[in-house]
Amino acid sequence: MTQTSSRASTRGVRVQVKARFSPEHSDAKRPLWFFVYTVTITNDGDATVQLLHRHWEITDAHGHVEHVRGPGVVGEQPTLAPGQSFEYTSGCPLTTRFGFMKGEYRMVLIESGETFDADVAGFPLRMSDETLN
Repeated sequence: MTQTSSRASTRGVRVQVKARFSPEHSDAKRPLWFFVYTVTITNDGDATVQLLHRHWEITDAHGHVEHVRGPGVVGEQPTLAPGQSFEYTSGCPLTTRFGFMKGEYRMVLIESGETFDADVAGFPLRMSDETLN
């Protein structure tokens, strides 16, 4: 199984993503290709942070771009003390066989109230070579 990944660090917030094609949730006849991604957010800094909002930019194989924005991730707005991590898994449906995702999380420093965007480095959404055959 092909798995893609990315990693970025912004102001001590490290975001790692691992994505894979999910054949059990896909149906080429519809057409629908479904990809599952797991995100690990780690606070490598020395101040407590909270994730407030998410923004994803999803591009399909035809170059169509969709923006997804909303509060938190998977219904949560996790607070991370220094050294803590939060992990979640979600999915992305596409009408094409491959695509690309990137984004950012709006974070707030709990003590000062200062906000900043933690980057989510881009990663491809693609099927494995064996799935294509």
